[in-house]
Amino acid sequence: MQIYVVEQGDTLEQIADTYGSSVEDIVNANELDAPSQLVIGQALVIPIVGQFYFVQSGDTLSSVAAQFNISADELAAINGLHANQMIYPGLRLYIPPIPKEAITANAYVEPMGEEVSQTLETAVSTYSPFLTYLSLFSYRVNRDGTLTAPPTGNLIASAKEGGASIAMVITNLEEGSFSSEVGHIILTVQAVQNQLLDEIVNIATEQGYRDIHFDFEFLLPEDREAYNTFLRTAKERFAQAGLQISTALAPKTSAEQTGQWYEAHDYHTHGEIVDFVVLMTYEWGYSYGPPMAVSPLHSVRDVVEYAVSEIPSEKIILGQNLYGYDWTLPFVEGGEAARAISPQQAVHIAWENNAAIQFDNTAQAPYFMYVDVSGQEHEVWFEDARSIQAKFDLIREFQLLGISYWKLGLAFPQNWLLLNNEFEIRKLDG
Repeated sequence: MQIYVVEQGDTLEQIADTYGSSVEDIVNANELDAPSQLVIGQALVIPIVGQFYFVQSGDTLSSVAAQFNISADELAAINGLHANQMIYPGLRLYIPPIPKEAITANAYVEPMGEEVSQTLETAVSTYSPFLTYLSLFSYRVNRDGTLTAPPTGNLIASAKEGGASIAMVITNLEEGSFSSEVGHIILTVQAVQNQLLDEIVNIATEQGYRDIHFDFEFLLPEDREAYNTFLRTAKERFAQAGLQISTALAPKTSAEQTGQWYEAHDYHTHGEIVDFVVLMTYEWGYSYGPPMAVSPLHSVRDVVEYAVSEIPSEKIILGQNLYGYDWTLPFVEGGEAARAISPQQAVHIAWENNAAIQFDNTAQAPYFMYVDVSGQEHEVWFEDARSIQAKFDLIREFQLLGISYWKLGLAFPQNWLLLNNEFEIRKLDG
């Protein structure tokens, strides 16, 4: 699979010819509405086996081979060269595909309102073959320990048909926000806990859930040990019912990190108790914050480096956003919220406004600026094939369990192509 970044004057015909593909295949792979509407800086996925590398000044066969983790002898043989042969700038070298590794892939789905939208139904049906788990967000815990369920429609049946197991997400959401008070009741009132655990087991058994996923956020710092104790109790209860247990963790970089989102999340103890954790490694750039990458690679790396010091890497799933944001400038604290957009929408906005897409090498994320029809300036940060590839490389580097997407419903076809190309997705038996 090749990632190509569009340059001034490019056409799909030229790109297809360069990489031995076809216009039709490139259009289908990237779900391009209008093949002629390319944007400078736009990343395209070229659906070929392996990839090509064009030699740069100073390259040697050994340096190129090292870049792609193969031997110089193998690279030379594949390209009909001698191992010690000099190579020159512009020479096209074929790079064979890397062996696939098995990972666990999760995606959250958040049906809103009374019924499941057709968009979510289609997304679950389409992408379940690429998932180990589909996580239904969310079952909200009431103050008496009962649960308020989300609408599920055909989501559970569609996921199972695609080979994805179902995870039941339990949250302390109340009236649209995470409630520290509800969390405190859950973690400290025994009768509420008993009611909650009974209800979880009953629903999971009836609906066929495989994993119980706790996403308790903004807990009181003093409830840290109570949360750990609750998880131990839940683990024992769920094991009797044949259920897994997992948690979502705030993106910490140290055990001493302050702030209500972080302090009650004990990385080390969660790593000991649960079957796996999901790191919520996104929302550095968020709707009410200043414009920046949603999941900048350097910040994500900092979290992963801390996480693997506390939790076995084979229990860690990296969180990844499937969206970006369009901010209206100038940014004003407490002002207008940025608009959430899909990667497909972002590229379309860039084309409509004749804006070239830039790429931040530190954040490993694309962005652009534009002025709308009313004269208002905007800044857009989103995801593309390059930013996703950087996260896949991080998963390999740290040998993590897998990746978790927040959330289905926004179009990003390149992600699924690359995921399927690079990894074997684990499926649970039964």
